[in-house]
Amino acid sequence: MVKPSPRHTGHLGSRIVSVASYRPRTEVGNETIAAVIDSSDEWIRRRCGIESRRRAAPDEDLVTMAVAAGSKAIAGAGIDPRDVSAVLVATMSHRGRATTVAPLVADALGATEAAAMDLGAACAGFPYALATADALVRGGAAGYVVLVGAERMTDIIDDRDRGTAFLFGDGAGAVVVGPAPAPEIGPVVWGADGSRSEVLRYDEEGILRMAGPEVFRWATAVVPDVARRALDAAGISAADLAAFIPHQANLRITTATAKALELGPHVRVATDIVTNGNTGAASIPQAMAALPDTTGPALLVGFGAGLAYAAQVVTLP
Repeated sequence: MVKPSPRHTGHLGSRIVSVASYRPRTEVGNETIAAVIDSSDEWIRRRCGIESRRRAAPDEDLVTMAVAAGSKAIAGAGIDPRDVSAVLVATMSHRGRATTVAPLVADALGATEAAAMDLGAACAGFPYALATADALVRGGAAGYVVLVGAERMTDIIDDRDRGTAFLFGDGAGAVVVGPAPAPEIGPVVWGADGSRSEVLRYDEEGILRMAGPEVFRWATAVVPDVARRALDAAGISAADLAAFIPHQANLRITTATAKALELGPHVRVATDIVTNGNTGAASIPQAMAALPDTTGPALLVGFGAGLAYAAQVVTLP
């Protein structure tokens, strides 16, 4: 007989209770990558701002990294795993055919009665999943939600591809979303442009291929616009921000967007990409965890394959 699920009362708002990150043990500098793609450290830094990235070892699989980040987030929130109503995993690099990542993560976390599902929106996956978690808590379908962004991008890239080999890294980031007396996760502004999906796609062998210049032009046009709309939806201006935490795709995109938004010197701009690379759906929570002393409103923006994008303003815990 199926045990009845606990009923939750809806809340006026939700909030990010805690943030955590897992970074693989192995750090790979530009020289190693450059030797394979016939490039240089200087060329890579100029092109994307990356100095190094993390690469997962065989024992650091997608589930292992997701569980490590999720466990730390649960501990930081001070809750029991049995209090978790849902586990959401945002990922684009899971190669399993039948079992999604989230049920395995929920089981390993001890959240054995939680709903569990993967959300595939590529590098926009974290803000998409955060909007989902917010709706679950506010609507009463969940009490606490563990949201993990986890990627082993090295499983889906060609290490000899000059367009992608130097960009991506592996890792996981996680947050716990819980109830709040007032909204601390602002309205999501999101969308997608499937007509341009060919510029960032998988080939016949499941390897990620990217038309870099086209993606760069799209991102530098779309990201500032969706960022402004998220600020408007939250009812604040760029001057009110404490932090800007975009998907860590390319330091040039981050810098261009910060300039377009006219962010003041008081706004901390996340540049985790410099030493972590592009970790896909994990990049926003990892970058958030790398700003431990920052509190107040932060603008999150995710964008990537699909082409999908999403943004919202949140209050940092």
